[in-house]
Amino acid sequence: MSKKTLKILSLLLVLVFTLVTVTGCGGNGAEEPAPAPEAEAPEESGEAEAPSEEQIVLKGATTPDASHPYNQGLIVYGEMLEERTNGKFRVETYPDSQLGSEREIIEGVQMGTIDLTVVSTAPLAGFSDAFLVTDLPFIFVDKPHAYRVLDGEIGEGIFAQLEGTGIKGLAFWENGFRNITNSKGPILTPEDVQGMKIRTMENQIHMDSFRQVGADPTPMAFGELFTALQQGTVDGQENPLPIISVSRFSEVQDHLALTGHFYAPAPLLISGALWDSLTDEEKEIFQQAAYDAREIERGMIQDMDDRLVEELEAEGMEITRPDKAAWQEAMAPVYEKWEETIGADLIQQIQEMAE
Repeated sequence: MSKKTLKILSLLLVLVFTLVTVTGCGGNGAEEPAPAPEAEAPEESGEAEAPSEEQIVLKGATTPDASHPYNQGLIVYGEMLEERTNGKFRVETYPDSQLGSEREIIEGVQMGTIDLTVVSTAPLAGFSDAFLVTDLPFIFVDKPHAYRVLDGEIGEGIFAQLEGTGIKGLAFWENGFRNITNSKGPILTPEDVQGMKIRTMENQIHMDSFRQVGADPTPMAFGELFTALQQGTVDGQENPLPIISVSRFSEVQDHLALTGHFYAPAPLLISGALWDSLTDEEKEIFQQAAYDAREIERGMIQDMDDRLVEELEAEGMEITRPDKAAWQEAMAPVYEKWEETIGADLIQQIQEMAE
């Protein structure tokens, strides 16, 4: 190869090297930035992005079986709260006396360890005598009469008596009219219960009413009742049809008398501490949902009342339909005993609201 040729090749190699170097610096004439070093995680501080609001789980407790409208109503109420507060609140229910007797549950609501409950009015008489008026025998002639009283000014006045106790009443739901079951024999007249040991709530008016017809009222916690009936510790008990059904009393009681002697309202109660922690908007939501769920819960009770007599009869119970007028007359002296405590004016006002 000649010197001239070598010289040309050398020049070509230099040119190629130069072009490669320029191309390596980037076709757009700008240098590709080197990878940035990994940044350190910022320290946590109050100025950092706020986490999403956590859901508040409320504890709702009742004493009957989970299938009872008390518990089912609380489930509906919880669904309403969750929807209307955009998921901020959710209710978990604890039925079947999981968190104690009615008295223990009410104490839990008062202390704030339980947020919601649906109970009978009997244990609330310890806070105010006003609750006693609903316990008088045959004070309500039918459900519409009870609703007119409890959903209006009288009901609001009764709930107002809880102010300062750590408990707030939201609405009167219901358990229904109470009837008598027993294992001894069919009941038609007040004389048929003479000497019969009948479990009642720890309610002095209820106990006085049964003493008036010659029975032996025996108060005990609801959670102990089935076993007491099964073992013959008591002869009978008195409760609304839904309680009789979901508690399977037909397994240990042969007779059901449709006396309807007491109407059982069921106040929906909320912890005062929880209520005070709510915003005004949240309070309005909780209150309106209590009214809306009340109509659904009462509907559940009515649906059960409409079908349970036949179902309980099919389960082997003998059904009797006593003359209520005879029972009302026999229990009437109880009014005289409690008139001064409850207030004659209040009793008269309720009676005058019957149609």
